[in-house]
Amino acid sequence: MKKLLFAMSLALLLASCSDEIMNDDEKPKEIIEYVSSHFPSLEILQIIKDFDGLSFTYEVIIEENYYIEFSKKFKVLEVSGIKKLPDSVIPAKILNYVTENYPDNYIKSWELDDKNQQVELDNDVELIFNKRGDFLKIDL
Repeated sequence: MKKLLFAMSLALLLASCSDEIMNDDEKPKEIIEYVSSHFPSLEILQIIKDFDGLSFTYEVIIEENYYIEFSKKFKVLEVSGIKKLPDSVIPAKILNYVTENYPDNYIKSWELDDKNQQVELDNDVELIFNKRGDFLKIDL
């Protein structure tokens, strides 16, 4: 019995460490629609189904060095790039705050976690907002 449990645990561990590169015919329509809507002139280069234990996320790489991470339910968790992100991917309240308080800068990264949202500007300043988009602090 112990050997069986050990073998099952080992199999689960090995399976949780693997990533799956998705073929064109496997690409989820929700991801294709999001990219087409917010990055209409850019193509998806690769979608990776990234397993972490029993859960997974989708890591999407598109042209011009943009990266998008989706939850398994296709909720956007992160959008980043080396250039300005499209305004359409930034929640309106956060975009308004940045536009008013940092008019000479642009957002190059947006991330959502369990408690907050975070943006990184082109001058490497990181701003933290709550889930509603209210400014909390500058992350030093």
